[in-house]
Amino acid sequence: MIRQILLAAVILSTLTGKLHGQENDLKQWYDNKYSMFIHFGVYSELGGVWNGQPVTVGYSEQIQAHGGIMSDVYEEFATTFHPEQWNADSIAILAKAAGMRSIVITSKHHDGFCMYHSKHTPFNIVNSTPFKRDILKELADACARHGLNMGLYFSLIDWRLHPWTSHNANPVTPVHHQFNMDQIEELLTGYGPISELWFDMGSLTEQQSQELYDLVKKLQPGCMVSGRLGNNRYDFCVMGDNEYPDYKIDAPWQTPASIFHETWGYRSWQKREDVESKTREKLVSLLKVVSRGGNYLLNIGPTGDGTVVPYEAQVLKGIGRWLRKNGEAVYATSANPFPEYYPWGEITKAENKVYLILSGDRTGSIELPVLSGKIIRAHILDNHQMQIPFRNRRNSVTLNIPAAVYSNPEIQVIAVEFSPDFKPAPGMITDTRLTWLGYGNATKHFSYSTIDYYNNHRSVVRQSWNFTGPRGTVTPEIYYTESEAGRNVELSWNGEVEIVKLEDGDKIPLNPSSVTRVLGNRYTLGPVRSSFDRVHGPVGQPIDISVPWGRNLKWEKAANQASGMVEKFGSRPRESFYVLQEIEASADHDYLIRILSGDGVQVWLNGELLVMHNNPRNSRLNSELVLLPFKSGMNQLLVKFYNRYGNESEFKMDTDPEQYIYYRKLSPRTFSRGDLNRLEMKIPDPVTPHDPIRLNNIRIEL
Repeated sequence: MIRQILLAAVILSTLTGKLHGQENDLKQWYDNKYSMFIHFGVYSELGGVWNGQPVTVGYSEQIQAHGGIMSDVYEEFATTFHPEQWNADSIAILAKAAGMRSIVITSKHHDGFCMYHSKHTPFNIVNSTPFKRDILKELADACARHGLNMGLYFSLIDWRLHPWTSHNANPVTPVHHQFNMDQIEELLTGYGPISELWFDMGSLTEQQSQELYDLVKKLQPGCMVSGRLGNNRYDFCVMGDNEYPDYKIDAPWQTPASIFHETWGYRSWQKREDVESKTREKLVSLLKVVSRGGNYLLNIGPTGDGTVVPYEAQVLKGIGRWLRKNGEAVYATSANPFPEYYPWGEITKAENKVYLILSGDRTGSIELPVLSGKIIRAHILDNHQMQIPFRNRRNSVTLNIPAAVYSNPEIQVIAVEFSPDFKPAPGMITDTRLTWLGYGNATKHFSYSTIDYYNNHRSVVRQSWNFTGPRGTVTPEIYYTESEAGRNVELSWNGEVEIVKLEDGDKIPLNPSSVTRVLGNRYTLGPVRSSFDRVHGPVGQPIDISVPWGRNLKWEKAANQASGMVEKFGSRPRESFYVLQEIEASADHDYLIRILSGDGVQVWLNGELLVMHNNPRNSRLNSELVLLPFKSGMNQLLVKFYNRYGNESEFKMDTDPEQYIYYRKLSPRTFSRGDLNRLEMKIPDPVTPHDPIRLNNIRIEL
């Protein structure tokens, strides 16, 4: 028995150590804040030019495909690729001068050319070029000398093994997958500690993504894996190229950015004007990312001889000069703690200090909502003598910004020190004496679910509510539908966790029979090529069907289909089809419909997004009940059906399913009068932290 206890203690200690190790690795990655991306390869020698003409289509690092260069012709350029001006130490010194903490370089891009000495292909910098030096090895050594983290970009597709396509999100064959596994193994065993592996493109199966993820963690447990590995098998989310989310993300995340949106690899004919404006543009982007809790990965594209473009070096050094004076507002900070963003700029936080970064519109005063605490002092960060007047109120603080602050052309930062009891106001507060807690009044907490490059979206991974109202001991009730029945839900009441299995609930009718609904006109649009998360027109307001949603995207009136009838539309992969159904209700009420969909679905009612999720790859007719909060009068139900993989899509809209829901009592809770309470809801032990919880129909009454 003692032996078993000791063994259990050892196992628990090992697991605890691993968890702490993962937390430390993520913290180290998160603390980078700002890193250098480098796109460098044979394509750099071409500089975006083929046959004496600029190739204006696509990124210049993909010139082989966009320029229509045959593989054997392209390979000949490796024999003249000789970046003799490359100097790894100068790159590391530039990164340090820019204020960057890490470097991520292309070990292999889509053309299959390796910037390291790979034993699995002769198409590499040592075997195929007169340069004969391993660039990754030199850069890894330089990063170690200069105290920088080293990361690697790796393309999951390789045009030498797979035909070109316009989108590059191709399936990966078993032979190609093994080739990728072999190359990842040599990268993680021959170049020292790698802080992150930045996978890109391809459309992997769940098994392929899992095998690559497991291999990385086996060889280097501290190496962070990027979101573009797909199938939600990753450590940090990756936004789209040059994408800056306007929402907060619960998971670690990163924005990859280029100096010019048109290209990542060197482009000789790129217009490079006004260094000062470009420096400010990229600095503002960095500050936006950091204030939302992300990391910023800013790219340079060296020329074919290994030289950094002077314009790009100037931009990086300009950002670095600002950071040397104001870096306290960036490094070792967390995201904006307040519930909203402001047009005057960005906010970061470190303990009881808040940094107000005046990177937006000029303002004469700034008001911030607080739950408790008061300002002790406020001053310009790089000029402690310039004090900022402030006033503490009961539920807010106000700072009056002197006009002299804006006389400096540089972006100014106000350091605001609060008392130790500082707590920002939490945002929306619900009075539970008047209403329930549900999806419509929840604060949504997001991750970024990524199946592949064209099948991704911001995913709701947690919902929370700040509420007042109940006093004394009450027994909450939870209401749910058949779609949620049998699932486990984790509720956290002011930090106290309750696991609820949605079973043994009482079945109750949803609405009185006196409430009526009449189907109005039905319209369709599509199919249209897109990624899953893209919406082709405005949906936050009533849709005017007479207004096109885009070029050649017009609504067509369609006959109403029998409820529950399976419908089909012919489509190619990556195409969407929209259905807009008008429904007139006699009164405000809730109503269930059943939607059956293929690879992905989004549902809006009167402009409010209610459902958004992917379905399993190549799936058909996944069934889901959706609780619709109808308003009295005409309502617009909009559904987007997404086809990612097949050549035909099936869907069904059952507008007349049986109208009942379930409810059951929860554990009794005691609340004090006047207290502000908090409830959080999520799935316990999800398969991945990026999968949507899909609990939109649940409501809780106190």
